[in-house]
Amino acid sequence: MSSLSLDPETTRFGKTLLGAALELRSRAFKMILCLLGVFACLFPFADQIFQIVAGPILSALPEGSSLISKEVASPFLTPLRATFWIALFVSMPLLLYHLWKLADAWLPDSKRRVALPFIAASAGLFYLGVAFAFFLVLPMVFKFFATRELANVKIMTDINAFLTFSLNMVFAFGLAFQVPIVIIVIVWTGLVSRKALKDARPYVFLAAFVIGMVLTPPDVFSQTLLAIPMYALYEIALLVCARLLPDR
Repeated sequence: MSSLSLDPETTRFGKTLLGAALELRSRAFKMILCLLGVFACLFPFADQIFQIVAGPILSALPEGSSLISKEVASPFLTPLRATFWIALFVSMPLLLYHLWKLADAWLPDSKRRVALPFIAASAGLFYLGVAFAFFLVLPMVFKFFATRELANVKIMTDINAFLTFSLNMVFAFGLAFQVPIVIIVIVWTGLVSRKALKDARPYVFLAAFVIGMVLTPPDVFSQTLLAIPMYALYEIALLVCARLLPDR
């Protein structure tokens, strides 16, 4: 009888893994339902949403220019694609909530109190980066490119190319605005000291432009618009660490 019994630690660990797998499946299903639910609500307004998304470039195009479609299905698929990404942005708090609940059970109480504010701050900074890119950077970039006139060349941007360009820029800025979170975490955990980060300022400044070159289109204007806010956020994070976190 004793030979058939299982080690209590092994049984508990197996149940923990099984419970985690079931919880992961449940949360993933709920996240997909949240995203699809928001998308279904926005679907009837896909054309209007695309017009809003296309606002920065339409206002910057020279008079007589317009967006074009080089593919037969683009007038139908591109607004749906834009609507899907807007649905993803809108549902992000719900998605982050389910991610948080997934990790919540595995965290000790001390870490649980800290993790939720970090997740909320990360989401807020992401939305701030997206808004900064959409309302400030994209109009400036499109206006800069639209004023670059060539003889016998009429500016008519493809709607697919425009949407890809805009999404890349928006996500690049959303990710770049996570810099303060990264800096605060590595200082808080003691991985790198605040003094070491202050001494690394020249390298960080160079790295900001390298990251801008990787994440944005290959032009100095876009790279600079991403690199400067990224470095400014780095300095802000150092100030926050100086006030709130002791050196370790």
